[in-house]
Amino acid sequence: MTRGNVPNPPWRGPLAATLAALAVVAASPAQADGPFPDMLTSADRDRLSMFDPIRRDILAYVGQHASRLDREELNHVLSGSATDLAPADMAGDWRCRSIQMWRDPGLPIVIYGDFRCRITDDGAGLRLEKLTGSQRTGGTFYDVGETRLGYAGAQALGNEKTIPRYGAKRERNQAGYLMPISRDRMRLEFPRPTNAEFEILELRR
Repeated sequence: MTRGNVPNPPWRGPLAATLAALAVVAASPAQADGPFPDMLTSADRDRLSMFDPIRRDILAYVGQHASRLDREELNHVLSGSATDLAPADMAGDWRCRSIQMWRDPGLPIVIYGDFRCRITDDGAGLRLEKLTGSQRTGGTFYDVGETRLGYAGAQALGNEKTIPRYGAKRERNQAGYLMPISRDRMRLEFPRPTNAEFEILELRR
């Protein structure tokens, strides 16, 4: 299903204080350990503070208005709960697709095809980059003391060659939560992104 000309569109615990722990961190991809969500803009903090009700309400709306096939596909995407996943299991190449949802009875959901994503260690933490498509995201994962991880990133559009860092262009900022399901499946969920009421970036191997 398409929507007109819509374009395709740090881990748990404190930082180690001993050399042995630092050596372990250096030996595997690290997740950023920072003041998430305090370092976000007030607008992004507000959106994240409403993450659960926004998610609940839009999923209920889509459940009432989407086609049977779209509901079944969304239920498959949403299956599984967030679990602890080692950084090394998250790094690497992924297939990723965007699922965008609106309060629009005519077209409440659009499920896009697969693009390419990659998770790497950039020294500050595990970093995600969506490599293909006309809407691309790049950002860093943060420990929030839960099985889910915080995400702060930014969006590149069209033929832009680089993805801005979070905060460089406020209108491009993205904030959400990553739900690691298994070594082969994860969901990155955004409440009220720029172009939708709710968006899920599904990552699969």
